[in-house]
Amino acid sequence: MKHALLAVIALIVIAWLGSLVGLDYLFGVVFPYLAFATFLGGFIYRVVGWAKSPVPFRIPTTSGQGKSLDWIKQDKLDCPATFWQVVGRMLLEVFAFRSLFKNTKAEIHDGPKLVYGSSKWLWLFGLAFHYCFLLIVLRHLRLFLNPVPGFIGTLEFFDGLFQIGVPVLYQTDLIFVGAVTFLFLRRVLIPQVKYISFAADYFPLFLIFAIAATGMLMRYIFRVDVVSIKQLTMGLATGSPSISGDIGSIFYIHVFLVSALLAYFPFSKLMHLGGVFLSPTRNLANNSRMVRHVNPWNDPTIKPHSYAAYEDEFREFMADADIPLEKELPPEPEPEPEPEPEETEKPAADAAAEPAAETPAEKE
Repeated sequence: MKHALLAVIALIVIAWLGSLVGLDYLFGVVFPYLAFATFLGGFIYRVVGWAKSPVPFRIPTTSGQGKSLDWIKQDKLDCPATFWQVVGRMLLEVFAFRSLFKNTKAEIHDGPKLVYGSSKWLWLFGLAFHYCFLLIVLRHLRLFLNPVPGFIGTLEFFDGLFQIGVPVLYQTDLIFVGAVTFLFLRRVLIPQVKYISFAADYFPLFLIFAIAATGMLMRYIFRVDVVSIKQLTMGLATGSPSISGDIGSIFYIHVFLVSALLAYFPFSKLMHLGGVFLSPTRNLANNSRMVRHVNPWNDPTIKPHSYAAYEDEFREFMADADIPLEKELPPEPEPEPEPEPEETEKPAADAAAEPAAETPAEKE
């Protein structure tokens, strides 16, 4: 954790020193362009790589009744069997984090006894984090578009509906910081989660928190030249950037942190943004009982070997190993009785050699 924190602090110091020595163009133009190119290229590379990976079998994660007999009710979202059922499942997954809502936590109590409980706080703060992040990004489009689309003004109006002072305090800023803090404390205070957390888990949290903090400082505390910022961001969007006026070090720190996040994004766990759509455990229909799926890299010259054929081939060995059989071995035939030896006639020479039987008169 400390290494991730030191890395973010180092990024802040580098941007601050760069703005002091006059490297405004480097931090305000060059790094943002490089970061965006890295983000776009890395994102496409990862998605294409996942899309080219063959999926030999249907492996959707299911937690409900699959399609079976007509009188058995199917759970169409937890065990989809058609394309549109999969679409419904994916929509709930992407926009409502349905699998995270159903997530549970396990604890060992005295006994020992394993107890499962609800884990809805993680779902709530995770949902708040992602939606607030989305709204903040949409609000920032004001800096890159001219004229500003009307829906951005509507978002800003409702986001600052409970106005506190001037400038307007956006509720998404406070909720976003609170959600990031919760996600960080969860990794620190829960022993099981802390045990499996590494620098790759802490670094994005620290980096995102620093981006939010510098953005709020720039809006509510430190004064910056908004006109010069608008001129620079419009130039970045149109390919003709220029820097005029003294914008302020806090702006370059904020932009450099955003650039670092963009460049880091495709090579981190944050790529679940694109990976969720290509996950075979989510985007496949559970129709293995209705459709025969063939492994795409099987040798076409190899004929399928059914289980029945396999059992016919190895039935005796399976029986010797006490493996259950669908078709038992045929009963062994009873052994045939051995034939009795036949009496053969003695040769004439042997018969002549034998003494003749005595008559009763000879015996007297």
